[in-house]
Amino acid sequence: MAESFSTLKLNEKLSIRNGIATTVVLNICNNYFPLFAISVLGATNYQVGLISSLPQFIGMFAMLLGSLILSRLEEKKKFTAYSFLAARLFLIAMFFVIYLPIEFRSWVFVLLIGFMNLPGSFANLSWQSFIGDIIPDERRSGFFSERNRVMTIVGMISTFMIGILLQQSETSNPVPFQLLFLVAFSFGLLEFYYLMKHIEKKNDKKKVNKKFNLGLYVFKSKPFVYFLICSLFFNFGWQMAWSLFSIYQIKYAGATAFWISLFTVSNQIAQIASFKWWGRMADKHSNAKMLIFASLGMASTPILTMLSTNLVYLVIVNASSGLFLSGIVLLLFNHLLEVTNEDNRSTCISNYNILLALIAFIAPQFGVFLLEYTNMDIAMIVSGILRGSSAILFFFMFLYLKKREVYSIHENI
Repeated sequence: MAESFSTLKLNEKLSIRNGIATTVVLNICNNYFPLFAISVLGATNYQVGLISSLPQFIGMFAMLLGSLILSRLEEKKKFTAYSFLAARLFLIAMFFVIYLPIEFRSWVFVLLIGFMNLPGSFANLSWQSFIGDIIPDERRSGFFSERNRVMTIVGMISTFMIGILLQQSETSNPVPFQLLFLVAFSFGLLEFYYLMKHIEKKNDKKKVNKKFNLGLYVFKSKPFVYFLICSLFFNFGWQMAWSLFSIYQIKYAGATAFWISLFTVSNQIAQIASFKWWGRMADKHSNAKMLIFASLGMASTPILTMLSTNLVYLVIVNASSGLFLSGIVLLLFNHLLEVTNEDNRSTCISNYNILLALIAFIAPQFGVFLLEYTNMDIAMIVSGILRGSSAILFFFMFLYLKKREVYSIHENI
């Protein structure tokens, strides 16, 4: 028992260190991909939309293939670690994009971001299943809220420092971005190192599925299906605005790298302040119930954003968004683990991520489509309405799970 507890604590410590490295990689890259594409490479609105949606399109096929691979593995650690490493190698390729003929640069950059999600999807899928196996149910809310809090603090510091450094040069200068890609890759090596240090228990060979199986049987689980419907609907409304925010902040409000970093930092400070609160409330009231309030809060962000192009105001809006974003990130992942069990978790997660990737491909394109054929105000309002409407679905999911819990208690009695 003592050995098991010490192994758990070691894995938790390594997972936090791995999360720190991952956060630095993502904050260096993802926050500034649109700025690099627009300011340095001259990307169009359509190409900016593809930066959000193309990785998800490729991710759909990656999830399908990854789920088949994952179901055959006795150990997930190595597959997870090498998938992350393969994804980070694309950062080296991005370093050389600027040396291509000018007419090809933006398209090659978009394609690199897209295909980077092939190993990236393998990595995310296997990590979710891997971490779900090594962190027991009773530790999840506390551990993940603490892990997310630490990662957010690191992300805030790294983003702020990068924003200040990029502010020292012209936005159209590619050299600072090239250096960022190299720094991100070096942190990717640390990410790989800490993943490989985790201690994993081998799966029973009898439980490893050697047959080709899409795992469609998981859709017979009503709690999982209800969660799936609610989460996918919310994600459509949430993700359709991702490209819109980048376009609005850079093209409409004229945000530089420094202001983009301030948007992110204000959002992350709010997340740090609220992570533990969402964890406590989830333990007290359930993940399903708290998702109602988190989704309602997220509905306000697109509406508030379009009210002004004042950069200081947008910093405040991003801070208000962070208060609810921390809840969404924590609650959706915890609830996914809650409606699955050890025997079907990998299959449920893979099917969920395949469908989520489909939504994440369609939603940003739908957002850009609305922008092109209507205007920014209408596109933002539609996103806010869809996000707010998802609270109704989460409410009915909460009622169903509550009724199911009461029925289960009566049956046991």
